[in-house]
Amino acid sequence: MTILSEFKEFAVKGNVVDLAVGVIIGAA
Repeated sequence: MTILSEFKEFAVKGNVVDLAVGVIIGAA
């Protein structure tokens, strides 16, 4: 696995977490 693909996978997971947090905060 290259550095770039690892970073992309990490970024995608991070975006999913940020999206979930945003939804929770928005719904609260």
